[in-house]
Amino acid sequence: MRARGSTLSLLPVMIIAVLAASFVLSSGLRAPRAVTPHPTLVVLGAAQYAGRPSPAFERRLIHALRLYRAGGVERIVVTGGRRPGDPYSEGEVGVTFLAFHGVPAQALLAETRSRTTIENLRNARTSLPPQTPVTLVTDEAHTPRALALARALGLDANANASPLGARPDLRYLLREKLALVAYALIGIRA
Repeated sequence: MRARGSTLSLLPVMIIAVLAASFVLSSGLRAPRAVTPHPTLVVLGAAQYAGRPSPAFERRLIHALRLYRAGGVERIVVTGGRRPGDPYSEGEVGVTFLAFHGVPAQALLAETRSRTTIENLRNARTSLPPQTPVTLVTDEAHTPRALALARALGLDANANASPLGARPDLRYLLREKLALVAYALIGIRA
């Protein structure tokens, strides 16, 4: 027969497990949306296919374009490198897309070496004057983690998230939540 105390000692573990499961399975975790974006936007990279933005990347770019057209935005940094053997980087594809839609070349900057969110942010930071406040443009699921990473890197950042697609990939949503939990537990790794 089991001692009554052993069940009580499992209670904190069970409570933590229930809280963690509810966090991961909850529908959303939203970062506050900046009402007025800073003059510099940083569009975080997403996939591109043969020189064309993926649907997720295109939503981010269209959102940045809307913010630019609303006024007050002077510069857009589009981040993202390329996979081995790929002739196009996400940054180049994004800048080409925005230029095609009327954003002047002098307002655009492509960061073309990064492959991860932390690299996107670090490389964008080094391409801007020190202490430049930025507004991150990424999708709603990615925003909480991206904003936390930006602030941990010392960026003066807020965010204005693009909407998710009509049917977001549940694996992506889960991955973003788990990555946020991992960041909260272990922080930034060099």
